[in-house]
Amino acid sequence: MLFFSFFKSLIGKDVVVELKNDLSICGTLHSVDQYLNIKMSDITVMNGHKYPYMLSVKNCFIRGSVVRYVQLPADDIDVSLLQDATRKEASK
Repeated sequence: MLFFSFFKSLIGKDVVVELKNDLSICGTLHSVDQYLNIKMSDITVMNGHKYPYMLSVKNCFIRGSVVRYVQLPADDIDVSLLQDATRKEASK
């Protein structure tokens, strides 16, 4: 639940999601659920020459099980708050 609440705080921010099939999608985080399924809007594909059919897509839903990485904006993350929450979660 820690990461779910963390991602909910990033709604409206620009993120890059790399999928397990090496597709990287950059866009605005629209919503996230408890399974870390992600809805994004205003997306662009980072490697469009490899996936030309994705160039016309503007909104997408990404299933949480196909996500490899989520790159977050560094200036929007409170690292000390995240570390404290992680320690509290681990001590339970």
